[in-house]
Amino acid sequence: MSTNKPNQSVGKRLTKRIVDSLPAPETGQVFVRDTELKGFAIRLTPGGTKTFVVEKRVNGKVRRIKVARYPEMTVEQARRAAQTLLGEIAGGDDPIKKKRQAQFDGITLHEAFKAFRQARSHLKPKTLYDYQRVMEIAFSDWQSRPIRVISKDMVAKRFQQLTENNGPGYANLAMRTLRAVLNFARDNYEDDDGQPILADNPVNRLTRTRVWHPSKRRQTIIRPHQLAAWYQAVQRLKNEQHTRQGDTVADYLMTILFTGLRRSEAANLRWSDVDLEHRTLTIRDTKNRHPLTLPLTNQLHELLSDRKAEAQTDYVFPGQGHPGAIVEPRVGVRWVAQESGVQFTLHDLRRTFITCATGLGIHIYLIKRLVNHKLSNDVTEGYTIHDTEHLREPAQTIADYLAKACGMLPSAEIIPLDAKEIAQ
Repeated sequence: MSTNKPNQSVGKRLTKRIVDSLPAPETGQVFVRDTELKGFAIRLTPGGTKTFVVEKRVNGKVRRIKVARYPEMTVEQARRAAQTLLGEIAGGDDPIKKKRQAQFDGITLHEAFKAFRQARSHLKPKTLYDYQRVMEIAFSDWQSRPIRVISKDMVAKRFQQLTENNGPGYANLAMRTLRAVLNFARDNYEDDDGQPILADNPVNRLTRTRVWHPSKRRQTIIRPHQLAAWYQAVQRLKNEQHTRQGDTVADYLMTILFTGLRRSEAANLRWSDVDLEHRTLTIRDTKNRHPLTLPLTNQLHELLSDRKAEAQTDYVFPGQGHPGAIVEPRVGVRWVAQESGVQFTLHDLRRTFITCATGLGIHIYLIKRLVNHKLSNDVTEGYTIHDTEHLREPAQTIADYLAKACGMLPSAEIIPLDAKEIAQ
């Protein structure tokens, strides 16, 4: 075994016999430089690996470029390859820079999206899944393409195709996702001169040409005069024999209406998050990742107390035939809509809660706290409410109005509700 010191350099005319006889160093690396072709050498490592390299000063820096491993390439083949590289360097080229640029030029949409997902791993699994589905469906045939070849014309054509085949909303969603991935690549992949891999994001053409489809957010709510019929249908749902989980679905709908919770927040509610004694409930996995503790109104306290007495799982609203939470109850919602004549979605119940609160004159800060909306500086100015008890009175005011409109209490004064004021 050689006793050469780390990174020791020796000179010999490299031949097959010489290379075969070179021993592995005990530590570090040893470079045996060819005495015939200046800049051509072989690197030896303690593991026994022998690698042909080219060494040359480029732009004031010593560059060491791998040619090939021995014996994957013979000595003479490696010498000819080294001559070519040395000639390119002498002509002003930087092979390392060219190789790195070629690697950047070859980064595919699949590779860029994979890196994008890893960088966004803090997002909710549902959000990451939605990104994945969009890329698989809208851009399945682009996955193996280098992102540098995705042109503005390709984007415009695909946007039109998605609009015709999947609808305007999906076309917008797909292109927003692609834009995010390409922006990520532009910010994270640069050449040696610090220039981004993409000079411009091709999706920006949609903005410059103003072809994005207008966003049409739903603004529907259940009007006060419709709530009584809707409530009666919800109560009948509890005894409907042809609808599974009628009792659970009915209570689930009432909970969303009386809290303004998002459907997933209500569905995943556990008994460990419900404090009947202190009349609070806590939503831990919220859209904005800020836990939300709400006061239980009288109506909701009664509903949850009745459910707790018969609870058999940790979920307040358990699923049918499985240990998890309830999934979106389309059958129950459809049944209530048909029976009451009131067409609605689960998010309409949340909008109804918010709109009632607005119509009752409750301050926007309190409404946003109740439904866990992001608070802007202009809204929070002068308000520093951290105690759930400060939310109890406005929550009860909203609940009492809804209860009266539903016919659960003596009739309520009808207030004008403007769905255009509803925040999502």
